[in-house]
Amino acid sequence: MISPWDRWHSTRCCLCCHVRTGTVILGVWYMLINAVVLLILVTALGDPDQYHLTSAELANDLDDMDDANMCIASAISLLMILISGMATYGAYKQHAAWIIPFFCYQVFDCALNTLVAVSIVVYPSTIQDYLQQLPENFPYKEDIMAMSNVCLVFIVLLFIGCILTFKAYLIACVWNCYRYVRARSTTEVLIYVTTNDTTENQDGLHASETHTHGQPFPMIVFGWFPRERV
Repeated sequence: MISPWDRWHSTRCCLCCHVRTGTVILGVWYMLINAVVLLILVTALGDPDQYHLTSAELANDLDDMDDANMCIASAISLLMILISGMATYGAYKQHAAWIIPFFCYQVFDCALNTLVAVSIVVYPSTIQDYLQQLPENFPYKEDIMAMSNVCLVFIVLLFIGCILTFKAYLIACVWNCYRYVRARSTTEVLIYVTTNDTTENQDGLHASETHTHGQPFPMIVFGWFPRERV
């Protein structure tokens, strides 16, 4: 009987690529995105007068808070580059353990998006609160706020559902890559062990034949002796 996990297991993703190739491309894509974000954040920290969006209403403590948030975001981007690089290296060099951190990040990210969808269903008024916080020059802000709350919730949930479906597909691709690499490594280990055992058995048999060469094997001769009559 085939388990549900085996039914979803496939060595192809995006209808054409191998799961290893897809994982490498995904890891490189994440590294590029986070590298760009890290470059922007580091540049903003190095030149705050040019990149900080300050105004007369903002206090100094808000500016300090922005710097702290930017430092945290920079650390997160650096960590993401490291995790994505590990996944890319693990898929390319076929090291299954290197793929696990990236897979865990994907599961965590998908869980966060699921919690966002649940919070929208439980508290639909949060959409209106978020729209009110948008800047005044945001395109179509008045038209969006004029829509009914039910319609807004439906559109947002549909959008989040599409994102979750795509993220779940990427999770399945990375998981199939992990299973493929692990199965391939296990097969290579079994072949190595079997080959060594066969070689040792052949060497032992050859040594035994060499040791007994020229020497007759001991033979036991059974004889029949008549019983004496009393």
